[in-house]
Amino acid sequence: MRNPIIVALDVPKANEALELAEELGPFVGAFKIGKQLFVSEGPDVVRKLKGKGAQIFLDLKFHDIPNTVAKAVQSAIDMGVDMLTVHTAGGSEMLVAAENASNEKAKILGIDSPLILGVTVLTSMDDANLEELGIQEGTQGQVVRLAKLAASSGLRGLVCSPQEIKPLREELGDEIQLITPGIRAVSNPADDQKRTMSPAEAIKLGASWLVIGRPITLAANPRDAAIDILNSIDPELVSFS
Repeated sequence: MRNPIIVALDVPKANEALELAEELGPFVGAFKIGKQLFVSEGPDVVRKLKGKGAQIFLDLKFHDIPNTVAKAVQSAIDMGVDMLTVHTAGGSEMLVAAENASNEKAKILGIDSPLILGVTVLTSMDDANLEELGIQEGTQGQVVRLAKLAASSGLRGLVCSPQEIKPLREELGDEIQLITPGIRAVSNPADDQKRTMSPAEAIKLGASWLVIGRPITLAANPRDAAIDILNSIDPELVSFS
């Protein structure tokens, strides 16, 4: 049984991230490093977290010309990341370059190829935001369009809001991994996320991983918050932690 919780380490300093990782390590499946922490602390924080045996999801959402993205992917793999994100809006050539770069670097290093995750529509966006950009088909239509582009380009994973889990499973089947931010317990505020859902609901619909930040990291007791979420998904997961 795999623990599906990815804790978003949205903190500014490495010492805060490492303290959270020490406390939460036995009760979560991975840690996400985003722009705030990476820009502040650089690759060293990735290596320190990897040194604790943690799986690392590097969420920098690469979006550039294909060659630049390919090189960035390979540099990320040199740091030891297990998952990383690219924007599907970069197009099929960029997505293919990212996946190929991951596979080539993994072969050289003799490791499993890290999971390249396609980001479709940010969970902070809704139909009105897309309309501002000239996209008329709505959030779900745009998500499905970009997800199918990512899958046809060879990507094995996607980042999607909880509301898109069901349509993506219907379109793409069970093989592709779905990593889902915007996870909130009923008692948690949505903050700046507009398309949210509870952990148990998201897993039931078919999420592979759940990205959870503030409901754990800002809790009075982050360890207890993580355990409560595991219990809400499947009490047996706690006994494996």
